[in-house]
Amino acid sequence: MLRLEIPGHEPLCLEHLVLDYNGTLAADGTLLAGVAPRLESLGTRLAVHVVTADTFGQAAEQLAGLAAEVVVLPAEDQAAAKREVIQNLGPGRVAAIGNGRNDHQMLAEAALGIAVIQEEGACAQALLAADVIAPSITSALDLLLHPLRLAATLRS
Repeated sequence: MLRLEIPGHEPLCLEHLVLDYNGTLAADGTLLAGVAPRLESLGTRLAVHVVTADTFGQAAEQLAGLAAEVVVLPAEDQAAAKREVIQNLGPGRVAAIGNGRNDHQMLAEAALGIAVIQEEGACAQALLAADVIAPSITSALDLLLHPLRLAATLRS
C-alpha cells in the first residue's frame, strides 16, 4: 500500500496502479526507457495492472518479467472497459495513468488520475479528467515513488 498525505485533503491509501500501455508506457508498442525499473519499485507497494488494446501485439512480451497484470481490452468501448477495471478494484484505492481519449473515464474514476504528454500527445479529455499532468511516464511514476512531489502539487 502507498499512503499519500496531501495537505488539505483526506489521505490517499492506494493499493493499485492502473496504466494504459501504448502512448503511456510504450511508443509504437515498445516499452519506454526507464519504465521497467520504476514499475519494479512500485510493484513492491502497489498491484500493477496494464490495460491495453495491444495495438502492436507486444504488451505481454515487453512487460515479461515485471510484476504486472496485462489486461487486453475488447475493441469496442475501451473507455468504459477501463473505467470498469477501476470500479472493480475500488476507485478509492487506485491511481491511474494514461494519455488517450479512451483513458479519460479511467482517470476521472480513480482516486488519483495522472495524464502524461509524450510523443503521442494527450487527448484534451484525458487532461481535463486528470488530477495531475506529467511531462512523461517516468515523471508520472516518480510522483508515486516520491510522494512529497504529489503533496506539493495537490495541496490546498
